[in-house]
Amino acid sequence: MNVAADLRNFGLDAQLISRVGSDELGRELLQFLAQKGIPTELVQTGQSHLTGVAKANISDSNEVTYKIVQPVAWDYIQEEPPLVEAVAGSAYFVYGSLAARSPQTRQTLLALLAVAQQKVFDVNLRAPHYERDLVEELLQRADIAKLNEHELAEVAGWYGEEGDLQPTMQQVRERYNLKTLCVTLGEKGAALLDEADFVQQSGFPVTVADTIGSGDAFLAAYLYKTTQRESAQRTLAFACATGAYVATKQGATPLFSEEDIRAFLRSSSLSVS
Repeated sequence: MNVAADLRNFGLDAQLISRVGSDELGRELLQFLAQKGIPTELVQTGQSHLTGVAKANISDSNEVTYKIVQPVAWDYIQEEPPLVEAVAGSAYFVYGSLAARSPQTRQTLLALLAVAQQKVFDVNLRAPHYERDLVEELLQRADIAKLNEHELAEVAGWYGEEGDLQPTMQQVRERYNLKTLCVTLGEKGAALLDEADFVQQSGFPVTVADTIGSGDAFLAAYLYKTTQRESAQRTLAFACATGAYVATKQGATPLFSEEDIRAFLRSSSLSVS
């Protein structure tokens, strides 16, 4: 949802596939989506399970932890023709590992991956909601993957491949046949490895309100600049700036525009090549 909202901030036609319960929280979420301009046609409403809830611990503003309730409505997303048609007709299909924690939604996710044009895996390893075999299957199906530095270390550690950043990213990219691998490094910035380039971008110093949604904003900005065929270095700089900007705001989906991010870049003391 956060990625969809941020893509909408950049003017892209992003939709959300999910499921809510027929309860007050579900109705509030649908209203929230409408306020953000996110279409709700692909958000199912179920009768058997409550709307999903995640509890965020922000006592450490730089490393938010979550307790994600299970089972909830989004564990039971059904494969339906409108979902398949929407994914098949989209330039990118963004998905995460959490969506595969339950058999029903996993089955639907795999069916949608089979028709997607460009598959973008936002890994999000949230214990205890994942298993190695499943994460590897989802990585193997991806064209683009985004991990944070802790997730990269865990995935690389499955094969004893931990080491310096660039060779570790190269090993992971080659093992899963990824076109592009992005790794966010918190306040240290991010790195990007694709078929042509390895580039890094330093972090942008900011006063952090909370980091909820910063990684999602990074991914949305990366995809936005990728659609514009911007260079890898400029794409990464813009993505890092967007993530940093969102960290200065309370909540996961603040309103912003491309000009806000450009102004943030201009005001930064860091040079961007």
